[in-house]
Amino acid sequence: MARGSEQFQVQRVIGNNVVMVQGEQNGKEYVIIGKGIGFAVKGTGVIEAGDHRIEKLFRLEDREEWSQYQILLEDIDPKVMRITDEIISEIASQFPGKLNDKIYLALPSHIQFTIYRLRNGMDIVNPFLQETKMTFPKEFEIAYRAAEKINREFEVQIPEDEVGFLTYHVYSAVSNVPVGQLVKVSNIVSELAELIRTAHNITFEHGSMNHVRLMIHLRFSLERILQGAFIDNPFVKHIKKEYKEEYKLAQKLGKVMQQSLEVEIPEEELCFLAMHLNRLLQTSRKDK
Repeated sequence: MARGSEQFQVQRVIGNNVVMVQGEQNGKEYVIIGKGIGFAVKGTGVIEAGDHRIEKLFRLEDREEWSQYQILLEDIDPKVMRITDEIISEIASQFPGKLNDKIYLALPSHIQFTIYRLRNGMDIVNPFLQETKMTFPKEFEIAYRAAEKINREFEVQIPEDEVGFLTYHVYSAVSNVPVGQLVKVSNIVSELAELIRTAHNITFEHGSMNHVRLMIHLRFSLERILQGAFIDNPFVKHIKKEYKEEYKLAQKLGKVMQQSLEVEIPEEELCFLAMHLNRLLQTSRKDK
């Protein structure tokens, strides 16, 4: 947005570095992040648009989202915000381009809740850990280092299952895919993989090349469908003719995807899936 001479009325000071504000001219609600900005505005209630302390300014899209983050962030430990800044800085250094602004709110909320769960003996179980490690290796490494920072600062022990969930936040920040969507896709991927196993009595060895390829293909196929990204497949007629068994299975998987995502599954995606299934089944038969 063009700030000009805009002033922001402070709605809530979340911490020394985060405030929620409302634009006096347009009435829209924003989050401002900047070193010491929260401490500086206590008692004044107003931030000038040109304030040199403003590092990030972004708008929350709707009232429900605004209310959610107000509740989550109002009691955030300042140490959590500091660790979050360090983690986000590392993400930004590893992935060029603009990060999804929501990471500045979602990540500290997640970290604080994780610390609470660990200190209160609550188990953290991640059924998608192996798939996450295989699909997002670079993001997992960043999440692993983030967990080490949290361990040292708060004297807790982040389990690997939680590193997997942190990985979702890293990937969401660089891809703009919401964390909730990542979880939903992971559930569908697991369901599809199980259907493939039972349909052809295939036993996957976790971490094997077959397993990795399948997980990655299914996930990115689902994400393309959700994003409406069209792919061209010039071999549709050939695949349907030559890979009849695999195409039939791909159609079954497509019905599951359609019911779960509530979107039409393109024929091109089904045929790419059939090609992948053909390679998977051929390799599986050789291994027996």
